[in-house]
Amino acid sequence: MKFQVLTLFPEAILPYLESSILGRAVDKKLLEIDLIQIRDFAVNEYGKVDDNLYGGGNGMLMMAEPIWRAWCCANNLEPDSACKSQVKSGTKTLFLSPRGRIFNHRYAIELLDMEQIILICGHYEGVDERVIEKTGAEEISLGDFVLTGGELGALIVIDAISRLIPGVLSDTAKQQESHAQGILEEPHYTRPADWRGHRVPAVLLSGHEAEIERWRRLAALNATLERRPDLLEQYPLSAAEWEELLDFRATEANE
Repeated sequence: MKFQVLTLFPEAILPYLESSILGRAVDKKLLEIDLIQIRDFAVNEYGKVDDNLYGGGNGMLMMAEPIWRAWCCANNLEPDSACKSQVKSGTKTLFLSPRGRIFNHRYAIELLDMEQIILICGHYEGVDERVIEKTGAEEISLGDFVLTGGELGALIVIDAISRLIPGVLSDTAKQQESHAQGILEEPHYTRPADWRGHRVPAVLLSGHEAEIERWRRLAALNATLERRPDLLEQYPLSAAEWEELLDFRATEANE
C-alpha cells in the first residue's frame, strides 16, 4: 500500500515514519510513504499558501490551489485539466477534519482494500471547502476535539492501517490487540511478580495454559464492560457467558 501525505510540515511526520514498526515495514517494502510539501505548489514565489477568510473571521485559511496542485502531483494528473473521475481505482483521498466520519478499527479494515491513500493535512483554520469537493476527499475525524494540524491524525491513520497489512505484524499479535476481536485487550503484566505490594494474578504464574486463556478472555470482557460497554452491543454474550463474567468480576473484587 502507498500513502501520500500532503502537508506543510513534513518534518513533523518524518521521524515517526522512520522509527519502529513503520520504518521496518517501509524497509521491507510492505508499504510506501511519500510526503508532499504543499508549499512547493504555492501561488507565488514567496511561498503563499493561505489567505484571509471571506466573510471575516479569525485566522488564516489554506488556499485551494496549492492543495489542488499537490493532490494532482500525487495522482500524476495535470492540474488544469484534472478531475476526480480521472483518479485510478484503488485510490482514496482523506481529509483530516473534526467534522468527519470517526476513524476506528472497522474503518481501518475498510481502507485496507485501497492501493493508495492520499491524506490532506489542514492547518490554521482549515482548508478552502472547494478543494475538498473538487478532490472528492472523504473527511475523517479522530474524535470530538481539534488539533493544530492534520499531521498527527495522518500518522495515526497510517499506523492503524499499516498494522493490518500482512507481514507488518505477526498474525498472533494482530489477533490479540484491542478491537481485533471487537472487544478491548486484557491487562498485561511483567516482572517482578510482586511490585510494591501489587501482585500479578496468580493464574498467570500457574503455567496452566487453559486457565490462563480463560482468564485472558474473561479479563478482556471485564475491561470492555467497565470501559467501553458500547462495544458489547456488537459482541453479544450468551447467558452462560454473562454468568461466567459476573463470577469472574466477583472473584476479582474479593482479591
